[in-house]
Amino acid sequence: MSPMFVPGPVDVSPDVLQQQTKAMMPHRSKDFEAIFQRSAEKLKQIFYTQYRIFIMTNSGSGAQESAIRNLSKERVLNCVNGSFAKRWYDVSIANGKLADKIEVPMGQAILPGMVEEALKKEKYDLITIVHNETSTGVENPVKEIAEVVQRVSPDTLIAVDAVSSLGGTKIEMDAWGLDVLFTSSQKCLALPPGIAMIAVNDRAMARAAEVPYRGWYFDYLLLEKHRVKDSTPMTPAMSLIYALDFQIDRMLAEGLDNRFARHSGMAKYSQEWATKKGWALFAPEGYRSQTITVVVNPPTFDCAEFNKFIAPRNLRLANGYGDMKGKTFRIAHMAEIQMNDLENLLSSIDEFMLGK
Repeated sequence: MSPMFVPGPVDVSPDVLQQQTKAMMPHRSKDFEAIFQRSAEKLKQIFYTQYRIFIMTNSGSGAQESAIRNLSKERVLNCVNGSFAKRWYDVSIANGKLADKIEVPMGQAILPGMVEEALKKEKYDLITIVHNETSTGVENPVKEIAEVVQRVSPDTLIAVDAVSSLGGTKIEMDAWGLDVLFTSSQKCLALPPGIAMIAVNDRAMARAAEVPYRGWYFDYLLLEKHRVKDSTPMTPAMSLIYALDFQIDRMLAEGLDNRFARHSGMAKYSQEWATKKGWALFAPEGYRSQTITVVVNPPTFDCAEFNKFIAPRNLRLANGYGDMKGKTFRIAHMAEIQMNDLENLLSSIDEFMLGK
């Protein structure tokens, strides 16, 4: 299997894909409920939490919306430093919340001091932070930001989007004091797209109970009622749950610390490769992603042209996202990608550039 270096959907191991061919069964059967509940229990190790995990049939954007609907009565503070952080702000507005944003230019990190300043000016129900901004390759200092929130505004709940990092780098939900933490299936967990996994602590559940008009599909209280009884209020994506159950075992067999070390090793290798070539990294030092490296395009590099060049090798590189298309390219070294795969890609870029 030749890997795609795109930040989702990522390549999925054939034996994981094979799990989806298992026969259907009634989703209210004891057999399926056992698989569902076992998967959620095992996920706690990857989230570093003792709390409940809801497995939701939607993408990570649905998890973003669920946090807004359940945790904010009125006012939200959205930290915006990239396209997916901006999406969360748009979701807040679309749900009728009074949303303020801390906004910095693309490629910059949200710093704890910025959050402290905002929290001293206004009281917020909820703060939202994207841990790893897929569009820019910036990793925000979530642990340090959470410490500020707990000190300055302890009643403000903390929701973290770790869609492109959870399972690729260590995020300690309980130790850091995060109230909600989520990811989706098609990135570091190396599954097909279609499900999101969201850990919700008791404090967040207590807040949800106080918030009117949470909707139905994303209602944490309804999800909890079914979680403890069977599975979900609605039909879950059963084939993906089969694959999830199997893939978590594969991840745990690799060892989470080994998996994190593999990702950080590839990040370091990519960063050093670009720096040696004199190519600028988009994210500032100290705030660089462990799962995706974003490089500023040198004048002679064209991502679309390069993808044509490497198509016969069954490789694929990601262009910049949104406004950054054609200005940056993204090396997603996540999920099942190994160091030798990355070396193969980077040597292909070197080869391509020799012809320029």
